[in-house]
Amino acid sequence: MSWLIEYFRSNPVIPIFLTLGLGFWLGNLKYKSFSLGPVTATLIVGVIIGQMDITIPEPVKSLFFLLFLFSIGYSVGPHFFRSLKGDGLKQILFAVIECCLCISVTLIICKLIGYNKGITLGVFAGSQAFSAVIGVGSDTLASLGLPPEETEKLTHMIPACYAVCYIFGTIGSAWIIANLGPRLLGGLEKVKKQTAELEAELDNGDLVPEPGSFIANRSVAFREYRAETEFFNEPRTVEEIEKYLKKQGIFHYVLRLRIRGEIYDPEPDLKVRKGDTLVITGRKQTVVNDSGWIGPEVIDDELMDFTADKLQVTVSKRATASGLSLAQLRKMPFMKGVFVQKILRNEVRIPIKKQIVLEPGDVVTLVGLPQDVSTAAPEIGYSDRESDTTDMVFLGLGIAVGCFFGGLSIHLGGVPVSLSTSGGTLIAGLVLGWLRNKHPTFGGIPSPVVWILDKMGLNMFIAVVGISAGPSFIMGLQEAGIQLFFIGILCTSIPLILAILVGDKIFRFAPAVTLGCVAGSRNAVAALGAIQDNLDSTLPAMSYTVTYAIGSLCFVLSGMIVALLA
Repeated sequence: MSWLIEYFRSNPVIPIFLTLGLGFWLGNLKYKSFSLGPVTATLIVGVIIGQMDITIPEPVKSLFFLLFLFSIGYSVGPHFFRSLKGDGLKQILFAVIECCLCISVTLIICKLIGYNKGITLGVFAGSQAFSAVIGVGSDTLASLGLPPEETEKLTHMIPACYAVCYIFGTIGSAWIIANLGPRLLGGLEKVKKQTAELEAELDNGDLVPEPGSFIANRSVAFREYRAETEFFNEPRTVEEIEKYLKKQGIFHYVLRLRIRGEIYDPEPDLKVRKGDTLVITGRKQTVVNDSGWIGPEVIDDELMDFTADKLQVTVSKRATASGLSLAQLRKMPFMKGVFVQKILRNEVRIPIKKQIVLEPGDVVTLVGLPQDVSTAAPEIGYSDRESDTTDMVFLGLGIAVGCFFGGLSIHLGGVPVSLSTSGGTLIAGLVLGWLRNKHPTFGGIPSPVVWILDKMGLNMFIAVVGISAGPSFIMGLQEAGIQLFFIGILCTSIPLILAILVGDKIFRFAPAVTLGCVAGSRNAVAALGAIQDNLDSTLPAMSYTVTYAIGSLCFVLSGMIVALLA
C-alpha cells in the first residue's frame, strides 16, 4: 500500500483521472429517483483518495476551472445580452433578486451561528447547489491578504461544507419548486388550470393546434399516399392540391409524385389523377391522421429515395423572420415546404407555439428539401451547419485576454480590487459567445466540445479540490458540527419560498412563469423537469431561459460577494 501511495504522489495525474472516472460512475448510479450527481460524487471520491496526502500543483486546478467558466459564458452570452431590453428586464431583475435572497439568507444565518468565511462559502455553494462558488470563493479568499495558514484552512473547509449541504440543495430545491411551489400559488389543480389557459392564449392564431404541442421537438414526417378520394375525380394540379389541404386547416406540401409510373418533382401546374402517388410532408401526427383527404398510404421505396435537409439557422436581427411569430412565419412564401422542427433559446428547447416570437440569437432547426431549406435560411438568419471543428484561435485567445484583464487590479482605500482571472474569463466567454451568436462565421465550438469544457472542466477542478482538501476534510466537518446539514436546509428553503412569493405577489407572473423563473435563477435543471411533469406542460421552459443565463452569472459572482462579506 505504501508503494501505491508513493506512486500516486509522484504521478498525480493518475489519481486525478481516477477520481474523475470513479466520480462520474458513482454519480450516475441511481436509487429510485435519487443520485449523488457527478460533482458531489467526484468530490467524495477525491476526498477519499486525498487521504493519501497527494500534492497537486495549483495551476492544474486553475486551468480546468477557467475552461469551465469560459464555456459557461460562451453558452449564456447570447441570451444574456439579448435579455437586457424589453420584457426580459423583469425576468433579469427577478433573477438578481433571487440571488440576493440566497446570499442574504445564507450570510445572516451563518453570521448568527458564528461560522467563518470558509464554512459560509461551503454552506452557500452546497445549499444553492452551485459548485462554481467553490472556485471563485477560493480565489477571492486567496486575494484577501490573510496569513497563508489561515487561507489554506478556510479554503479546505469549503468543499467539506459543500458536500454536506449539496444533497438537500439539489433534491430539496427540486421538491420545493415543483411540489411546494404550486401549493404556495393556490394549489396544483389551480396552477394547472391557469397554465392551460395561458397555453390556449399562446395558441391563438390561424394555424391548426399542433397535437402534443408542448413537446418542443415535433417530428416532421414524409409519407406516401395514393390519390383515390372524390377530390381526384378530375385531374388536379399540385397547386390545387396544396390549396385544398390548406382549406381543411392542414399544412402539408407535395414533395414528389409518381404519375403514370414516372417520378416527378412537384411543379405548380403538374396534374395528378386518380391512382397516382404523392409524397406528402408535414407534422407527423397530422400527416397520419389527415391522410383521408388524399387516399390510402402506400409503400414506394423508389419514390421515397431522396434526401431531406436538416439545418440549424441562427435568427439574425436584420432578417425577415426576426420578430415574427411562428404563425406569421408559417405564412411567409419562403417557408413553402419547410417546417420548424426545434427552437433553442439559450441552449434550452422552447415550446413550438404559434405565438412564440422569434428573437435574434434563437437557433431554429429547419427541415425540408435542400432547395426549399436553402431558400428559407437567408430569410431567417445565418445558417450554421454542424461541424466537428473547434476554433482554437478563438478559444485560446479568448481565455488569455479574459485572464489578462481580469488579473488587473485597482486600489480602493489601499485594498486591491480586481475581477480575478475567474471573473475575467467568464466575461470573455460572455462577450465572445455573444459575438459568435451574432456572426456565426467564426468562433465555432461544437456542442460536444462545450459539454466537455463544462462537465470535465468543472469536475476536474472538483477532483483536484477534493484530493487537495482530503487530509483536512474530516477535521473541517468536525469543526462545523452536525448542525451544518440543518443549516443547509434553511439556506436552501427560505430563499426559494421567498422567491416564489416575490414572483407571484410583486412581479405578478403567471404561476408557470414564476416557477420557471425560480428554477432558472437557481440553475435548477432537475426542478425544471419536475415542474413540467407536474404541470403537464413545457411552458416553464420559456421563462427558464433568461433567468438561467442571469442566474449563472450572478451565482458565479456571488462567490466573491460571500467571501468578502462573510
